[in-house]
Amino acid sequence: MRSQGGPRGPPYVEMDRAVQWGIVEPMTEVTQLTERGAATRARIVEAAADLVLARGVGATSLDDIRAGTATSKSQLFHYFPGGKSDLVGAIAAFQAERVLEAQRPFLDTLDTWDAWEGWRRAVVAHYSSQPSWGCPIGALASELIASDPDRAAEVAAHMDRWRSHLEAGLTRMRAAGRLDADADPRALSLAVFASLQGGLLLAQAMQSAQPLEAALDAALTALRAAATEPRRPARSRTRRPSRGR
Repeated sequence: MRSQGGPRGPPYVEMDRAVQWGIVEPMTEVTQLTERGAATRARIVEAAADLVLARGVGATSLDDIRAGTATSKSQLFHYFPGGKSDLVGAIAAFQAERVLEAQRPFLDTLDTWDAWEGWRRAVVAHYSSQPSWGCPIGALASELIASDPDRAAEVAAHMDRWRSHLEAGLTRMRAAGRLDADADPRALSLAVFASLQGGLLLAQAMQSAQPLEAALDAALTALRAAATEPRRPARSRTRRPSRGR
């Protein structure tokens, strides 16, 4: 490819100039990807997500991502024309879907106490199996607040979507008469979600599931206080041992 308005350079430089000058159209949200292209983009996002989770956004450069994903610079800018910021947005969406999927089917049916118990077990099991105890979405939002507030707001929206599943379940429970009529599903969901995020933060610091389990147990106990029907005592839960490193 011959560049316009400048000397010829290495292939990836030529492609970047072509994207910038409109000779080659970068991928946008409406661009139709081939099956192979979609697979390539998904592979880049998943590998980059693991790099960013381990190192943080600031400590992970595009060169690191190129090396870790075995992709060229032209490929990165084709799939993510906004560069690192666009890629971070894709990583946040990927991490959000991965976290939500790990909580299903309970997350979509939080209108019984058994479903809430199943959700608790799913959350603990998911984070106990991960290389990092912390919440990848919350970590992204916290790091981006100062450097990229617009992207941080986008990431925070993923967290609120997660919380909204809890609120939806509690709203259905109130409608079914399982919660007091004056119970506030939004306030209750915020309390549960805050407990979850705090538990994850301490779990990361202590390298143990115990803070997460304790936080969720307390959150569910508080929910039962708003119940309209007597509840049997919560079953004893087996504690997972702390993971060694």
